[in-house]
Amino acid sequence: MSASLVLPWALTGLVAGERITESLAKDVRQSFTDQEIPLPSRKLISAVSTKTTYYVSSNGNDKNSGLSTSSAFKTLERAANLTDPGDTVLIMNGVYKNTSKVGTVLDIKRSGRANAWITYKAYPGHRPKLQSNGWHGVSISNGASYIEVNGLEVVGNNSNITLAYAQSQKNNKSNPLTNGNCVTIDGKNNRLTHHIRILNNKVHDCGGGGIGMMESDYVTVDNNEVFNNAWYSVFACSGIGVVTSRNYDNSQNYKIVVTRNKVYNNKMLIPWYQNKRIQDGNGIIVDSNRRFGYKGRILIANNISYKNGGSGIHTYESEHVDIVHNTAYLNNQTPVINYGQIMSNHSGDIKVFNNILYSARNRPISSINQSPTSTFNYNLYNNNGSSQIALGPNDIMADPQFINASTGDFRLKKTSPAINKGFKWNNLKTDALGNPRVYGSASDRGAYEMRY
Repeated sequence: MSASLVLPWALTGLVAGERITESLAKDVRQSFTDQEIPLPSRKLISAVSTKTTYYVSSNGNDKNSGLSTSSAFKTLERAANLTDPGDTVLIMNGVYKNTSKVGTVLDIKRSGRANAWITYKAYPGHRPKLQSNGWHGVSISNGASYIEVNGLEVVGNNSNITLAYAQSQKNNKSNPLTNGNCVTIDGKNNRLTHHIRILNNKVHDCGGGGIGMMESDYVTVDNNEVFNNAWYSVFACSGIGVVTSRNYDNSQNYKIVVTRNKVYNNKMLIPWYQNKRIQDGNGIIVDSNRRFGYKGRILIANNISYKNGGSGIHTYESEHVDIVHNTAYLNNQTPVINYGQIMSNHSGDIKVFNNILYSARNRPISSINQSPTSTFNYNLYNNNGSSQIALGPNDIMADPQFINASTGDFRLKKTSPAINKGFKWNNLKTDALGNPRVYGSASDRGAYEMRY
């Protein structure tokens, strides 16, 4: 069962908890033919022209015009409150903080248009940091759409919290110091957020979730580094959460895309307030998408998900998800969690293809629970002695031969049995580095396509 989503407005952006039953249903093997499913149109993603460029600097002044580097605004909110479709906000070096104790560093409520996105991004060559001890580092809400957030560092409050303090707050749902989220896309209250891009950001150390979307559609989360989140929240959070998606239209193509992210060390240290259990802290989760009858497909591809508390990649009460060409390594770090590196739980039409799954000795590798239409195939599993495994007809058990997993290098050696052994996924053209997906006689399993 999913974590409750009936929460105070400020808290619900990234809640993705669930209750896992103990029994594991057997894999139902099916024949499968990949179909060409288009990704969201780039024509919808790129703005045709830029109307106004605003500049923000930590040394600026909100009384300035904001129209040049020498007349930059000081706060992100000053720029956000002025944006119109097609505008760009360039953020210069510095540390930007929430101005109120429960506030948000960048609160986006104004929309672009399909041919005129509003873009928030780092000034070229700069590395701005959004430091939050409030509810959100970045919040996109109020129906705001056609928004891109690119190249920012969003950091939460974990470094200022001890485990002892967090445990003392285990029943406190109103404390942003422990429950704050990094990036929230919030489409609740019939204010659907749609056409959002979260790109190339560093997102870490939030007590709540890392990057999460709720009741949203057409969202792309690409090439982000998401780590050290979900530690202290009472709301059962994860690194990247796709929760209760809603339909912007009735398209059955890919509309939510989570690709090329590096997601690690996200875990729960505080029990979910509803059932007093530690059960989430997944790297990536698709949660409760049946709730509103979501029709679009979701693509989870080319991600590296490792050493998270729960699953590397997890679906719960969701449908139409393709989990393709990911590398999941030594997840289930939380001792009481036995979900496997990739798990389909109470879900349907889940396709798990061309992944590398690597578990600790005698720990579950892959799991299917009451998900009879979930298909695992063309994956590589390490032979770790576990009997809990969803094994497809073309799955293999072998050492993947990573170059150096201990340092986070999950590329493959020349002798890896994963090379040239993948199923050609027609609509995925590149790998985790953006290189062409097929090099050689067939695609490689895992997130990287090696160039040997």
